[in-house]
Amino acid sequence: MAKWIFFPIIFFVVFVASTFLLEINLSRITRTTIFKTIIIFNKQQPQFPLNCTDGNLAKTCSSYYPTTFDLDDDSSTTSCPNYFKWIHEDLKPWKSKGITRDMVERGKNVSHFRLVIVNGKAYVEKYDKVYQTRDVFTIWGILQLLRLYPGKIPDLDLMFQCGDKPVVLKKDFQGPQAMSPPPVFHYCGDENAHDIVFPDWSFWGWPEINIGPWETTLHKILEGNKMIKWKDRTPYAFWKGNLAMADIRRELGKCNPTKEHDWNARIHNIQWNKEEANNFESSKLENQCNFRYKIYVEGAAWSVSEKYIIGCDSMTLFIEPTYYEFFTRSMVPLQHYWPISPKNMCEDIKYAVDWGNAHLDNAQVIGNGGTSFIVENLKTKFVYDYMFYLLNEYAKLLKFKPTIPTGAVEICSESMACSVHGLEKRFMVESMVTSPSDTPPCTMPPPYTPETLKEFLQEKENIIKQVKTKEVNTKM
Repeated sequence: MAKWIFFPIIFFVVFVASTFLLEINLSRITRTTIFKTIIIFNKQQPQFPLNCTDGNLAKTCSSYYPTTFDLDDDSSTTSCPNYFKWIHEDLKPWKSKGITRDMVERGKNVSHFRLVIVNGKAYVEKYDKVYQTRDVFTIWGILQLLRLYPGKIPDLDLMFQCGDKPVVLKKDFQGPQAMSPPPVFHYCGDENAHDIVFPDWSFWGWPEINIGPWETTLHKILEGNKMIKWKDRTPYAFWKGNLAMADIRRELGKCNPTKEHDWNARIHNIQWNKEEANNFESSKLENQCNFRYKIYVEGAAWSVSEKYIIGCDSMTLFIEPTYYEFFTRSMVPLQHYWPISPKNMCEDIKYAVDWGNAHLDNAQVIGNGGTSFIVENLKTKFVYDYMFYLLNEYAKLLKFKPTIPTGAVEICSESMACSVHGLEKRFMVESMVTSPSDTPPCTMPPPYTPETLKEFLQEKENIIKQVKTKEVNTKM
């Protein structure tokens, strides 16, 4: 009798154990599948991690890393996203005459640092104090580009501005006697400026508010998207941030519900001192994807929050921006976001949410469309490829041979990362390129023709007018 009892017990134990192992394997497969939509490097090349030996504690730049980038096949089977077309538009002011050393140096008074690359090595001359670590992680990103494509970044000399607003204003360079504008790289641009748009520092980490490198952060956001099914999310428009940053944000704060009106908006003002004291636990990006609708609004200029907001699968309500990032100009209203007029914010937010709640499938398609745009077109490899082509096209315009400025200092991954600590070091190590790429850069799309650019911009304007007149077609 005991023998017959023993067999069911064995069967039960084996069943539980196999089920547990199956769950582990399935969860591993699921995580791997998700992660592969984001991960960018095959890691087939030999690895070259950070080299912080006792004799190399951030003082010197060693030469252990490969200096050339060799592939059996130099042609790429991957097409670059359409927003790469804007590289040609941003460099158009210097296309006909090229860029002289004098033009570059005239940008010094509006720049925070100068970056010179000679023979694959980077040199930096700093001019002004930068807010937080914007310059540090911007320079870090460029160093990782040099490691990703060693020997493929040409000699160049550029100025970089790390503030919020564009600085090379078109109005200052108009008229027959006007000088050519200085080429200055910056995080954002607008229709009234000549600033050359470049990926912002947060792609490699923002330690001051505990936001990690882009790849890791996006992965967490996509995991957070699964916590609540889309149609079970809170049916309002959510925004969380610093209302004091700009007038447009203070106006947005007025869209919170009152006794007289509920504009379908839930606006939360962040107290940064409290958040910092709590290690930003209550403002984790991956925990902010539980609303059907999310709002993007600019701050002093553009906001780095844009990519995080769009990644939530929520239908993003874009309060029509003045400024653009390098990737946003190719986004299409009602395909990737819902446009909101800054003049009638509260009314427009209420209409958008009412429309979305009455057309849930359509609203979800727009939300998914924005997230798909981010996941497919803003992979870290594409960010590097954008930098690659922008710097190569810029270097082609130089009419002089770059030389190392007297006040410039050679920098490398070791000189930046070995001596720092805490989140700053952790994010550098996490975002560090440890081997040359297994694949060449994506294939650059042809530039816009005047006709195709006009047609694209007109199409976007027509869709925005459709929303403003509340004639949105549900058969999108």
